[in-house]
Amino acid sequence: MPELVLESNGRTWTLDTSRSYTLGRDPQGDIVFDDARVSWRHATVSYNGRSWAIEDHGSTNGTFVQGQRIHQMEIGPGSSLHLGNATDGPRLNLSGAAAPVGGQPQGVAPYAAQGAGAPGWAQQQAPQQAAPPQSVPHQAPAQQNPQPGWQQPQAGAGFPQQQAGPPEQYAQKTPGGGAGAPPVYGDRSPTTFHQFSIGRVMRIGRSLENELVVSDLQVSRHHAEFHSTPDGRMEIRDLGSHNGTYVNGQPIAKGGSALLGPNDIVGVGHSTFRIVGDRLEEFVDTGEVSFSARHLTVTVDGGKQILKDVSFGVPEKSLIAVIGPSGSGKSTLLKALTGYRPANQGEVLYDNRNLYKQFAELRQRIGLVPQDDILHKELTVKKALKYAAKLRFPADTTAQERDSRIDEVLRELKLDIHKDKKVTSLSGGQRKRVSVALELLTKPSLIFLDEPTSGLDPGMDRDVMQLLRGLADDGRTVLVVTHSVAELALCDKLLVMAPGGAVAYFGPPEEALNFFGYDSWADVFSAFENYRDYDWAGRWKGSQHYQMYAADIDAVAPQSVHMPPPQAMKPPKPQGWGSQLITLIRRYVSVIASDKGFLALTVILPAVLGAVSLLIDSDKGLLVNPVNPRTHVPIPNGTATTVLLILAVGACFAGAANSVRELIKERVIYERERATGLSRSAYLMSKVVVLGAVTVLQGLMVGLIGFSSREIPAEGVVLGNSTLFELCLPIMALGFTSMMFGLVISSLVKTAEKTMPLLVMFAIIQVVFTGCLFTLHGTVGVNEFSYLMPSRWAVAAAGATLDFNNIAPNADDPGSTDPLWDHAASAWGIDMVALIVLGVVCGFLVSRFLRRHEPEVMRK
Repeated sequence: MPELVLESNGRTWTLDTSRSYTLGRDPQGDIVFDDARVSWRHATVSYNGRSWAIEDHGSTNGTFVQGQRIHQMEIGPGSSLHLGNATDGPRLNLSGAAAPVGGQPQGVAPYAAQGAGAPGWAQQQAPQQAAPPQSVPHQAPAQQNPQPGWQQPQAGAGFPQQQAGPPEQYAQKTPGGGAGAPPVYGDRSPTTFHQFSIGRVMRIGRSLENELVVSDLQVSRHHAEFHSTPDGRMEIRDLGSHNGTYVNGQPIAKGGSALLGPNDIVGVGHSTFRIVGDRLEEFVDTGEVSFSARHLTVTVDGGKQILKDVSFGVPEKSLIAVIGPSGSGKSTLLKALTGYRPANQGEVLYDNRNLYKQFAELRQRIGLVPQDDILHKELTVKKALKYAAKLRFPADTTAQERDSRIDEVLRELKLDIHKDKKVTSLSGGQRKRVSVALELLTKPSLIFLDEPTSGLDPGMDRDVMQLLRGLADDGRTVLVVTHSVAELALCDKLLVMAPGGAVAYFGPPEEALNFFGYDSWADVFSAFENYRDYDWAGRWKGSQHYQMYAADIDAVAPQSVHMPPPQAMKPPKPQGWGSQLITLIRRYVSVIASDKGFLALTVILPAVLGAVSLLIDSDKGLLVNPVNPRTHVPIPNGTATTVLLILAVGACFAGAANSVRELIKERVIYERERATGLSRSAYLMSKVVVLGAVTVLQGLMVGLIGFSSREIPAEGVVLGNSTLFELCLPIMALGFTSMMFGLVISSLVKTAEKTMPLLVMFAIIQVVFTGCLFTLHGTVGVNEFSYLMPSRWAVAAAGATLDFNNIAPNADDPGSTDPLWDHAASAWGIDMVALIVLGVVCGFLVSRFLRRHEPEVMRK
């Protein structure tokens, strides 16, 4: 069996045919290269029984033989190859002669050999034996200790030499801005080149008639165009695109333009462009992106730090698990990594681009699956994904294009056999797959999941983790926050958070227990609880694992987060406001129509409430003044106020009950959709339109049942002979305004359980301030407070029609009349306008309260 000798930069390795050898930057690999252009796991050399062969594992910058990129080929003595660059990447020379192994790269001893001790060491001896934390320099040269998982700018193949520079030039630049060429996907080689001549217009879009066709559903049919100005400069013009055109991560105005400098990058969907001379370079985000966090610190009111100096970096196509006890900052970390709540200090890098500063563009490439399902369980799987695709894709995508993408995702996740089932009928693991499918519609390169296995049995736990492993292997970076430790072996890296929000370990999961010196994770978590004051972060930074996996990232000095101006952070919306509103209304109607219980309650509740009012003096049936037959003097009629009280309370309760749970039950869905471009006002208006229509019809039913069987005045004060409808209008308006009050409650509470006590309290308060139980007019303070109650104005409007000042005069002061009850059109109009104003004010409050549940980086 022939041995093969590899030589590179003065080092030699003798390869035995009995095993395969991995090449890359991973310190745990067999042949390690300290070069940023080499991928983490770059390639494998093995003997296939006939000859030696090298196989490239989809590396970012490629493997080259005689200048040609190869994926798999046979090699032998006398040949040579380059890693990462065809000309100046690390070179490997192959020979068949025996050679000493003295150049073998230095490995890292297992942690057990570093003095970790036996299990239980952390509990018994850690405070004495833990190495003191090493001082971390505030700044280190960028060429030293390349960060795992991110590429430093290099003069790669296809880049003009005048743009290349020593790594030090790039180390101080802020990704996406500042002097010098901003990094584009780690400055790896462009995917495609396009020749650009002066005076020529190059249009970008999804349609085939564009000069530059981008096959991406995130891109509009005619998205943008490059053209030259009379003074010879280049300009990018947005053609009214739906998802926006970005320059250095910041959106340009819809239909607007921006002049381009020699170092500016233009983002369109998953593609990024840069003009270099007369050539347009295109970089396509294929999903194989690196991700890193540097010195993330989150401070809350009072100066308390709930996340302390968290740094880690992960390579492309990897699965990372985050575990830790309660109070270790896992949720805070997830919000910081996704931009929902940016860290006060530090930065998050998406393939070397600052996520916080370029959130408007990069948000389209990030998927987030919260712990709760982000879909409507009443819909079928296919229908739920249909509405999600309609909201997330540009308005000019066809139904066929959306359906094709949905079917593709369903097949990938093996959900095609469940597509016609209601989401609520699926198992917990299958529902989680549907949530993942929803995020995969837009082909995100980076996927975050929060407790995806919570509440699942061990079998489903394994299935979900294997699903995530497959997503990473297919070319995505996946980070999962979990409490389950059963399937950590499927992950590439493990991040362990200690109490207080600091990193206790980051590295391969199989080495973690040995690092802590325990046999089980239960023992590790117990140690965290028993030794909360112990410096777990200091022990981590004093370890050799820290030097291997995090020291180079930590060496970059922390910096405060400087956000762009608020107006620059408002991201474009995939759909216009009207289109979003129609889609949301259709989805909401579908959800209601599929809930047979809600539909039945919608009809039964107003019918019962209206029927109850018929029990009040049913034998008399008068809502007018009865007249004494002998004296012909009207007799005060208390029946009218009692009936109206019952009808008003019924309308209040029905309207508020319809909406009091609507926003809280969809809060997780709203948070996620808002981050993908959902209009807040369109979402709120869809609730107002659908619930308003339902509530108004209920109010009409209550009014017709309560008034139609009783004697009412022959003429109203506004509608003349249509007195019945004039009496029903205040009840309908009261139901609508009460529904708006219900939305306010729903937007304020933190859990759905808190809505019912507030609903009951709201209904009781309305009873008190109708003016039917005691006289409000003339009661200083109480009367003014009653103006905030919708029942006060609704009863007053109906009272104006029925002439309450004569039917139910003030018993204590018969000469005193309530101006809101005047039998006049002006009083009726003021009462109705006040009801509408209260509803509008409630809508404004709901809109403001909804802002609290949006990504902080998006708030104006």
